[in-house]
Amino acid sequence: MQQDFASRIVQENARPCVPRRHPSSRAAFSVKPIMLGVAGFVAGTFMLTLLLVGNQVDASVPVTQEEWLAVKVEGQPKSQHLRKVILKPGDAAATALGELGFPFTEVIRMSRASKEIYSLKKVRAGQVFLRMDEDARTHVYYEMDSQRRLHLFISEGEGWQAELQQRAVQSRQVRASGVIQDSLFTAAVEAGIDERTTMNLIDIFGWDVDFARDLRSGDSFSVLYEEYFDDQGRMRSSKILAAEFVNQGKIYRAVRYELANGSVEYFTPEGRSMRKTYLKSPVKFSRISSRFSRSRKHPVLGYNRAHRGVDYASASGTPVRAIGDGRVVYAGRKGGYGRFVKIRHTNSAHSTAYAHLRSYGRGIKRNKRVKQGQVIGYVGMSGLATGPHLHFEFRVHGRAVNPLAVKHAPARPVPKKELAQFRQVASNMLNRLSAPLLALVWE
Repeated sequence: MQQDFASRIVQENARPCVPRRHPSSRAAFSVKPIMLGVAGFVAGTFMLTLLLVGNQVDASVPVTQEEWLAVKVEGQPKSQHLRKVILKPGDAAATALGELGFPFTEVIRMSRASKEIYSLKKVRAGQVFLRMDEDARTHVYYEMDSQRRLHLFISEGEGWQAELQQRAVQSRQVRASGVIQDSLFTAAVEAGIDERTTMNLIDIFGWDVDFARDLRSGDSFSVLYEEYFDDQGRMRSSKILAAEFVNQGKIYRAVRYELANGSVEYFTPEGRSMRKTYLKSPVKFSRISSRFSRSRKHPVLGYNRAHRGVDYASASGTPVRAIGDGRVVYAGRKGGYGRFVKIRHTNSAHSTAYAHLRSYGRGIKRNKRVKQGQVIGYVGMSGLATGPHLHFEFRVHGRAVNPLAVKHAPARPVPKKELAQFRQVASNMLNRLSAPLLALVWE
């Protein structure tokens, strides 16, 4: 019965819808329906229509709306009263529960009841408290995260009780592709890809493609990814299963694979790791404003001197990433460099320097160990700088070399004993990636 209450909350709120695809989306969909009542009939009719028109679906046809198919339970009593409050910044649980009509003394009792399961002191802005009064029982729900819900309930003559409910998570697999004309993000939006998936795509190919300088008009991408939605139709996360990126005619492919030790990495179809010793760029999106040079006119000092690094022009506050694992050997002001971070990498022969920072990343200080991709600071214009940019240096045994010419060795490949299984997974993923009809698969 208590599980029915949770499902009715979803039904009696505005029916949640999966976010609409952009009209020019190139993603195509197929659905695995669960044949239940009217929902099954509607889904079955849709699938029959697809079969009648043929196996190919025109990917340019927009998907105008996709609704959750909820099964109605016959004989279910109708809710008498339903109210909800969205927590605003600075709100405490008592504030939200007070708006739902509970006096402070009742809030104290509710807090005691839930303490062993979830402390109401942990509530966060943007989350929802929902109250439902039905017959002789009152229910309060709080969405802890995308997978769990706190359920408080009370009946006449009884005290408050609390339980933890698991929220249903829906998932679907989608394939999308696009051609870059102006920017990767514009092409991704036109393909119907959300921003977090686009950023994941950049992270996967960031060891091989410098997205600050390598992109060209006509480059293309294809992505097979899985989206996860909560029980109210809100997308919570996504993960890329396989992807292809064509940059200046060169094809890069990556497949997600979970190794026997439980770690998840991306590999080429041959089993080589996509991950390299160093990232190609410390800033994900930026324009190179000045290259490595033995003699360059300094924009502030006005005379020629060596420029022993690469300048990435970027907006102030843009995150700066460590290009490899290592230890911070310097973090502080350093003359014309302004706020400066130097990292000695794990092989001891290499070090990198990051200058003109606006501020440092959380916890960045001398002797701090950092991981590849960790934010170690933010773009600024401290020191001798005419505008916000990152000055980046790569040093070998203390001597500065051109960062753009450094060759990066790959990480460990798929272990030999797992190679046969990996090839099966890779073949399956890449076949789905290149299939003309792509998937919307509800699990």
